[in-house]
This record gives sequence, structure tokens and C-alpha cells, in this order.
Amino acid sequence: MVLPLIITLVVALVIIAITVNVVQQHRERMQALKRAEFTKLRHALEETEEILVNAANVPLSTGISVMLLRRIAYLLKAMVELEPGQRDLKQRLEDTEKRIAELAKASAAIADNISLPDNDQQLIAMIKGIKKLRAMLRAEHARGNVDTQLVVDEDRRLDMLQLRINVESQVKRGKSARANNTLGSARQYFEKALTYLSNTSHQSDYINNRISETRTALEEITLELKQGNARDIEKRGEKDNKDIDELFAPKRKW
Repeated sequence: MVLPLIITLVVALVIIAITVNVVQQHRERMQALKRAEFTKLRHALEETEEILVNAANVPLSTGISVMLLRRIAYLLKAMVELEPGQRDLKQRLEDTEKRIAELAKASAAIADNISLPDNDQQLIAMIKGIKKLRAMLRAEHARGNVDTQLVVDEDRRLDMLQLRINVESQVKRGKSARANNTLGSARQYFEKALTYLSNTSHQSDYINNRISETRTALEEITLELKQGNARDIEKRGEKDNKDIDELFAPKRKW
């Protein structure tokens, strides 16, 4: 009687140990998935907040700002569900929802005038920010979170804004190179600006004016280069004549 009881207890203990181990592994796996999902949400939140903060450099419309805030609210809600004990997330969610309500009452007017930074890295960051914003706009539209007309209007506005940044940066560099009398580089910058303007499908007074200005600048630079080449040829001719005169000049007797 004792032996079967012992065997039964041993088998029961083994089953219990296996069950506990399976439950523990399942719990650890679920915790790992939870941490991975939370990390994914946090990265998406940081990216969205970065784009929203970038409004200091790239003007955002009310519609875009509301879209970004709603995305932030959605991500915060998902994070609160995963980590309900984090009070700071709940507070941030409340603050975000208040901002959404305030923006819904705000004026939709926006100015697209931008000031370009002198630092190339900051300029690149602006372009990357606009590209990320356009990608996020399309992604939110695919999820059904953004009205189609808003996507069409804002994508066109952002595309035009990106064009202006590219053109203005090249024109600015061209003027600086021209002022430093590096005409070859200046011509390249203005030609690149003209390429941007010629390849766009947008039509506006800004584009027409900039095309006229860049073409005028290129004509002036071409003329300056021709004049410079003529002066160089003249100087070389004078030098060659001087060398010939010296070669055939009467030799002095010592």
C-alpha cells in the first residue's frame, strides 16, 4: 500500500512541477510580449510627439495638429491599459484630451512662411520631419482616422512646403556663393533650384516668380563667367606677349 501511494505522490509532484513550470513560462512569455508592445507604443508616441514639437520649425494646420494629438491619445490609452499603475501616463492622457478639445475650437488659419536655419543638419531635420508627417498622415487615413479631403489638402500643402524649403535653401546658397565670387558653385545651386521648380506640378505666383528670378540669376552668372574668361584670356595673351618680348629682347653684354 505504501509503495503505490509513494509512486502516486511522486507522479503528482512531477505533474504539479511541470504545470507550475508551464504556467511560469506562459506568464514570462506574456510579460515579454507586454513589454515589447509597451516599447513599441512608446517609440510610436515619441515619434508622434517629436513631429508635433517640430511645429516650431514647420507650421502645422489645426487639422494636422488634432490628428497628431488624437494619435498620441490613442497610444497613451493603449499604454495605460498595459500599465494601469503608471499615473503619469493617465495625467498625460488627460492633458492631451484637453488640448484636443481646445484645438477643436481654434481657428484653422495657418501661415506657411518659414525661416530656414543656417545649419545643414537642422535643414535636413526639417525635410525629414515633413516626410514623416506625410507618411503618418497617409497611415492615419488608411486606419480611417482622418478625412480624405484633409489628407488631400494637407499632403498638397506639405509637398509645396517641402518644395519651398528645397528651393529657398538652394537660392540662399547660390546667393552666398555668388557673393564670395565662386560663380561655378553659384550656378550649380541656382540650376538645382530651377530643376525643383520646373519639375513640380504645383502652380502659384511663388513658383512663377522664383523661376523668373533663378533664370535671371543664371543669365547674369553666365555673363559674369564669360567676362571673367575673357579677362583671363586677355591676361594670358599679355603674359605670352611679354614672355616673347623678353625672349627676343637684345641681350645685354656684361
